[in-house]
Amino acid sequence: MHRGASDLYIAVKRAGQDSRQLPAPHPEVSVPPPPAPASPEVLLCLVCGSMSTEKLKHHKIIFVVGGPGSGKGTQCEKIVQKYGYTHLSTGDLLRAEVSSGSERGKKLQAIMEKGELVPLDTVLDMLRDAMVAKADVSKGFLIDGYPREVKQGEEFEKKIAPPTLLLYVDAGKETMVKRLLKRGETSGRVDDNEETIKKRLETYYKATEPVIAFYKSRGIVRQLNAEGSVEEVFQQVCSHLDSL
Repeated sequence: MHRGASDLYIAVKRAGQDSRQLPAPHPEVSVPPPPAPASPEVLLCLVCGSMSTEKLKHHKIIFVVGGPGSGKGTQCEKIVQKYGYTHLSTGDLLRAEVSSGSERGKKLQAIMEKGELVPLDTVLDMLRDAMVAKADVSKGFLIDGYPREVKQGEEFEKKIAPPTLLLYVDAGKETMVKRLLKRGETSGRVDDNEETIKKRLETYYKATEPVIAFYKSRGIVRQLNAEGSVEEVFQQVCSHLDSL
């Protein structure tokens, strides 16, 4: 047999032997490739996240919403003193993270320096971490100034837990302007001037009205008349928290 023909005969014969050793694929069935296994880091993240949120299910979680100058910060301080709740502000958490010099803090600083919004997932991760860290010693959580829009509230529930109540610290526009101007006399804050205050209040009302309406439909809003003294407002707060 010619050398070239002989080589071809051997190659064909080998191919035939190989094909007899392997089952022929079914012509109508396509077998998808197996899914890539999750990395240990991803699996650990999922397990830790589930365990973390489980710890928070039996805690009271209260959203505290109110405009600048409404007095919500003062009421939060009094709730902490009397009820042993943990007061968490997203703004304070962001500033603390940046000051810590952590990797997450450096990323946040870069985002804020560009004037961009911090991703909601990052904010929720920070809130969850702070809540889990206090879960064993806290009787409840006050989430100050949150949510600022309905989507934030919905994502909070998916990632952390549903709120027990929303305390709406409601002061009139003129009252808030007056309080902030008085604060501006001693605070040295550049945004405590009448023109800036009115713009801040417009932004606040525009963002807050849909949030209040959303949670009112679920029956968990407790509206406080914040026109009175600190003690008068706190009496209203106590009447709502004592009934939980």
